[in-house]
Amino acid sequence: MNVLVIAQYFPPDLGGAATRAYNLAKGLALNGCNVTVIAAVPHYPHGKIPKAYRWKPFKVERMANFRVIRTFMPSIKSEGFFKRLVLRGAFAFSSLFALLFVGKIDAIWASSWAPGYVYSKIKRKPLALNVDDLTLDDLVDLKLVDEHSLFLRVGELVYRLFFVKGDILTPISSGYFDIMSKKYCVKPNRIHLVRGGVDLSVFKPSLRKSELKKKFVVLYSGGFSVAYDFDQVFKAAQIVEEIDGTIEFVVQGAGELLGSMRGSVSKLKVKNVKIVDKILSRTAVAELLGQADVLLLPLAEFDKPYRGMSSKLYEYQAVGKPIISCSRGLPSVYVKETNSGLTVHPGDSEALAKAVIKLKENPCLARVMGENGRKYVEHEASIEAIGLEMRTLFETLAESKAELPLE
Repeated sequence: MNVLVIAQYFPPDLGGAATRAYNLAKGLALNGCNVTVIAAVPHYPHGKIPKAYRWKPFKVERMANFRVIRTFMPSIKSEGFFKRLVLRGAFAFSSLFALLFVGKIDAIWASSWAPGYVYSKIKRKPLALNVDDLTLDDLVDLKLVDEHSLFLRVGELVYRLFFVKGDILTPISSGYFDIMSKKYCVKPNRIHLVRGGVDLSVFKPSLRKSELKKKFVVLYSGGFSVAYDFDQVFKAAQIVEEIDGTIEFVVQGAGELLGSMRGSVSKLKVKNVKIVDKILSRTAVAELLGQADVLLLPLAEFDKPYRGMSSKLYEYQAVGKPIISCSRGLPSVYVKETNSGLTVHPGDSEALAKAVIKLKENPCLARVMGENGRKYVEHEASIEAIGLEMRTLFETLAESKAELPLE
């Protein structure tokens, strides 16, 4: 089966969307599919285009066991609504340059909906639209947008238009099912959960001891975005610093909140916090996670319980470390059900500090939670498993469109 994957964000870009697209592409390839990826040149979130890609309309390369066609993007930092809109539009246009190089395809999986729809019409092949998140609903839940605003109404109309065009939709979280069917009028039989998954050949328990193991390391790795509450982490670090001087909080990644994060650390005058403003390869991230003692998911407080599922949870579990989930929603439910960590309410710095101390003082508990997480992803969330699931969905589409009718 020849599968085309269309994704604006793709490694080495940072973030869950890039990880999701890579895992899906590699998983399909491991299940015997001939995979071609159309992706933007590396650009997220800093807007710095690597020298090898600058001012080229496209560049073809090999990654893992599939082909990647990189297309042009302007050197614009991903911040604010307007700049993000420009970047989306740029990829929707530049991705069409890859049309002559795609070749024969049997199915399309697209996290970038506009070019996915165009390619499905040109190639006349079934289209699976990926749903990493419901951004419009998240903006309302974070109280960043008025739920009655014109902007939101237009955005919701765009969502409905695209959701109608996909043969199937593949959200990463079951928490999206209800809102997709009721608010966006998607028939339930067209919605299929396909997890973000994790590459277990890269993310695995570390056998190498860190050179800095004099410290008990509490780590967050990922984007510095408004979806996360880093003030909760820094205030917890301030509390912990007075109790135990051997605990260090490390926050690694990049994003638009970097300036405010540094300002918060300076204001609180905490000495046990290290901000690493650097984008790492997937291999380097796996190594960093493996050297930590506790891994953090510090989600911000949403107006409603968080519906999404962070792909980094699978990576955290894969390296066999205990997790502290700061979430009022599905991520914390998942951590509890898999018994792979502790949960605290978002914004509660004291509870987070207590959770860190508890795991440090109970190494056996921490080890068992880490082992539980690893066992779970080995059975349920490997990229081989998600690749097989996606291939099966495509084969079902090809065999009988009647089972998954177009609206």
